[in-house]
Amino acid sequence: MIIAAFNLGIVTLLFFIIGMIKPKWVLFFLKKPDRFMVLIISAVLFMISATLYGEGNRREEMKAASKKTAPQNTSPMPSPIPVPKTSEAK
Repeated sequence: MIIAAFNLGIVTLLFFIIGMIKPKWVLFFLKKPDRFMVLIISAVLFMISATLYGEGNRREEMKAASKKTAPQNTSPMPSPIPVPKTSEAK
């Protein structure tokens, strides 16, 4: 997830730089592309990549914490079952 965040961040940076120079190249599907639209799309993509990076870090920390707290040997151990005492004097 962290690698995807970095990849999206690089794509966002390229989109922003190219879009600020030539908005028609990155917004080829619009009739009247402008730099403000490039700025809005870049901001949204940046927020997505930052969220991906944060979520990836959180999951990595959770994996590391679960490996530390998990016991190494998890073989089942038999537990004694209490048996009620019966009285033979009746």
